[in-house]
Order: sequence, then C-alpha cells, then structure tokens
Amino acid sequence: MRIAQVAPLVESVPPKHYGGTERIVAYLTEELVRLGHDVTLFASGDSVTRAELVPVCRRSFRQNKRATDYLSREVLLMDHVMQRSGEFDVVHFHTGCLHYLISRHLTVPHVTTLHGRLDTTELLRLYERFRDMPMVSISNAQRTPWPCANWQATIYHGLPKDLFRFHPEPGNYLAFLGRVSPEKRVDRAIEIAKKVGIPLKIAAKVDRADRRYFKLEIEPLLNDPLIEWLGEISDKDKDEFLGTAYALLFPIDWPEPFGLVMIESMACGTPVIAYDCGSVPEVMEDGVTGFIVRDLDEAVKGVNRIRDLSRSQCREVFEKRFAAERMATAYVDVYKRLIDSDVEGSRTNNLSMASPALVSA
Repeated sequence: MRIAQVAPLVESVPPKHYGGTERIVAYLTEELVRLGHDVTLFASGDSVTRAELVPVCRRSFRQNKRATDYLSREVLLMDHVMQRSGEFDVVHFHTGCLHYLISRHLTVPHVTTLHGRLDTTELLRLYERFRDMPMVSISNAQRTPWPCANWQATIYHGLPKDLFRFHPEPGNYLAFLGRVSPEKRVDRAIEIAKKVGIPLKIAAKVDRADRRYFKLEIEPLLNDPLIEWLGEISDKDKDEFLGTAYALLFPIDWPEPFGLVMIESMACGTPVIAYDCGSVPEVMEDGVTGFIVRDLDEAVKGVNRIRDLSRSQCREVFEKRFAAERMATAYVDVYKRLIDSDVEGSRTNNLSMASPALVSA
C-alpha cells in the first residue's frame, strides 16, 4: 500500500525533546515501513525516518529560532501534499484542521487523526462545518464533544516494544513527566509527594505561553528538599527516568485525549497514579497498571499501595494493548476500508452516469 503520512512542522519526527503528535507519527511511520508498506512522510527536514522523507522545511519550527511565519510553511506543506497526492493509495493527516480546505479536493482517500482536545466552542463550529471528514480518535473520551462526526475508529497510541526496557525493581522517587501548564497540575504532584514524604523528580517543558504561570505558581513550590526540578529531558533519558521511578504521577485536570506518558511508564514497568479525567479510565487498568484517583487523599492512598502492584504486569499490559504493531495494524484496516469505499463509490458513480441501455445490460 502506498501511504502518505502528513506531520505538523512544529517538531521533527520524532521530536528531539517533548512532543506527542510527532512522536506517534514517527512510531506509526516506522511500523508501517516494517510491515512492508511504501510510506512517504511529509515533515520537517530534521526528521529521521526509513520512509521517503519530503522535507517541507529544513528544520522544525522549534529548532529554527529564526522561523516566525509558521503559516507560510504550513501552506507549503499542504501544497506539497496536493502536488503528490495522486501517487498514494491513502493520505493520513496529523495536522489538526489545517488541511480541511484542500482535503475535499483530493482525488484519493484520506483520513485525519485528531491528537488534541475537541471541547472548545471554536473547534466545534469548525468540525460541524467539516463533519464529512473521515476521522480517527485516539480515545473514546476524545469523541465526547463531537459524537456525530465521521468517525472511522478509535485507535490507541502505540510504542515500539523495544523502545523502553522493563525495570523490575522500583526506585525511591516519584516522577512527573510532561509539560508545565495549569491543566497538567504539577502543583498536585508536588502536594502528593509532600504528603507521602517521597522525593519527586520533575522532568517538564515550559512553553512560552506558560512561563508566567510557572514563575508565579510553580517555581515557589520547588524550594523544598523533596522536590527536584530537572527541566525538559530528551527522549533517550526517559527510559532511566521512568524505569527507575517508584511511580509516575499523572494528576491532570483536563479532558486528556490520551496521555502518552502513561503507556511510556507502563512499558518500563512503572505503575501510574492518574486522576480520573478524559481518557484515563480507557488507558489505565485500575489496580493493575496503577490507580485511578479523584482527589488528594485517594492519590496518597494510591502511592502507599503501589507495592501491591506487579511491575511485570504493567509491562504485559503495555505489550498487549499499546504496542506499535497493534496501532499500525489498526490503521491499515482503516486505510483498506476507505480505499474499498472509494472504489465502490467510483463504481456506483460510473454506473449512475452510464446510459440506461448500458446499465440494463
């Protein structure tokens, strides 16, 4: 199958540091190549892939400090896709809504994976206008604001099985990994660590939009001997950071569409304490891969019960439910259905345009 993967240009594929969407695009692309498909990746030039790379710009926006006009690069991205679309059996977009204006004019089947939240008023108006677009959700919870969309499937994220090592023995610290923002609630993680008296290591990115929040709300909380601020870490550092943790804290306060760090932690064998928001009940198996909690007291109890859980079982759940091969196979099924539907639609249109005598024959 000839497949085009269209990635955002904000980060490279895969990202050098923090980044969820581009990381999943990388894992999916490489697995599709491994399965024998002919894959073309439209992405920034600093991306690394075994697929054919179409480098729309030399470097990702994040790695290019001089890049200020994001929109012009994104327009070029869509133009490259349009120009080459006839070469593919299916085009898979990971670019939010950026491509909607061109996708109706593509002559080949296409599908969009939505990687973010869908519960804002502006997005709902947009998606209502483009409700015919074939979509894939990354959790059933993500669909909640927009149940009548043209959903093709819910496909959970997956990781290569050899990306993280299994760590059978727990460490002596709690871990927080991700991004500092009000909805990620690193302040809750700090409070949990203080309540249980266990050190907390924070490996987190601070976006420009969240610098004021970090300075005013979070930085004062770091002045405690139990709290260690590491800042943003690279992908290669995640294995040791997550694998040698006692538990991962995921104390979110928003409708999380998936939560990639939860399955990264499971892959290492490290249980997760996660607040009951968004996709958490779909990704987590309460009492198996960690504990789903609703407040501080439950979180503290969960940390105190971590030793009751099996780290090997966390790894087993990851391999069964969240391996990259399972993710890629599910997407291939979607691609095939879309291609078959397109062929059937073309056949029907051809018949409807034929003369009555030809049809009756």
